[in-house]
Amino acid sequence: MTMNIPAAGLRQTPARHSFDTQRLNAWMQTHIAGFSGPIDVQQFAGGQSNPTFLVQSPTHRYVLRRKPPGKLLPSAHAVDREFRVLAALEGTAVPVAHVHALCEDPDVIGSAFYVMDYVDGRIFWDALLPEVAAPQRRAVYSEMVRVLAAFCRLCRGGSWRLWQAGSLC
Repeated sequence: MTMNIPAAGLRQTPARHSFDTQRLNAWMQTHIAGFSGPIDVQQFAGGQSNPTFLVQSPTHRYVLRRKPPGKLLPSAHAVDREFRVLAALEGTAVPVAHVHALCEDPDVIGSAFYVMDYVDGRIFWDALLPEVAAPQRRAVYSEMVRVLAAFCRLCRGGSWRLWQAGSLC
């Protein structure tokens, strides 16, 4: 991974999503093997309904996904389930980033969150892929189908790990 190439889609963190990065740094020091700070944190523009952040240390890039702050329905924004499903998919034919740790203590940054590796890649905001030439679009769509088929095989095979993780299989 090239640390000096900026990640795509970053923005200033809105005040409502900001948190104490020193507390996060201390938590990561304790819970993530090989971690050393200090850290710089920026928010990704996307991330669906769970705020998503790039956490960069001098030697590694991580992604943090957290529940949004405020009062939420009990089953909404289940970052704990996301974490368990990603952990269950590791080592299968479904490519996922390595997940490091889950924190359900809201005292750390204000809500539950998990940390995973940052993976370099391209982000396609339009499913029609207008910025990709036709031959490369075919390759992207073929890979999407391969991954969906691999996931379906895990589900149809009754993957105990995915069932335990709370997957939608």
